[in-house]
Amino acid sequence: MSTSSASGAPAKRPPAAERVYAHVKQAVLDRSYEGGTLLTEGGLAEAVGVSRTPVREGLLRLEAEGLIKLYPKKGALVLPVSAQEIADVVETRLLIEEHAVRKVLPAGRELLARLEELLDEHEEHRETGDLARAADCDRTFHAEIVRAAGNAIMATLYDQLRDRQLRMGVQVMRADPRRIARNIEEHTELLAALRAGDGDAAAAAVRRHVGRVKAIARGEEP
Repeated sequence: MSTSSASGAPAKRPPAAERVYAHVKQAVLDRSYEGGTLLTEGGLAEAVGVSRTPVREGLLRLEAEGLIKLYPKKGALVLPVSAQEIADVVETRLLIEEHAVRKVLPAGRELLARLEELLDEHEEHRETGDLARAADCDRTFHAEIVRAAGNAIMATLYDQLRDRQLRMGVQVMRADPRRIARNIEEHTELLAALRAGDGDAAAAAVRRHVGRVKAIARGEEP
């Protein structure tokens, strides 16, 4: 029996190259494929259930995004997160997020309610130990604040960091299993500062939070 969309039309299956792209990207971001892993076209074709041609197409997209490096006749190497990438992401996050937490003040009820909801979701992921979803929830918490600041260009720039943030987030939580609980504590502090309308306290909370992420990702904090 064929599947149908809400309108009653048969649901279209994503093109083969898109399925390869999505499969590999998700595995890289949640670190099922760790940095340094060599992926072969044949292995990916078998895993996704496609021919080798769409595998090459999907891998070319991932190489353009900086997640893998293609080697002719060998396969694709999953690129590890470099110290320079960590530094660049943290620097960009601080520039955007410190500005955003000040600009959203006084914070509206809708934003505060959404952040409270995300804190509850984060706690659920902590209890289940789902690192990938916890990393996504962490990133979304900050992205909601950036979007609420009302600068569309800044929000777009921040969204471009998404993949790097998710990958680094999983790395950080694997390096320090206590990190999910600490993230929740630090988000709670940031939310309290926003509720109080204290821009200095909110900016300081961002600096502490993002700075600790950088330290752990670089192996500088136990």
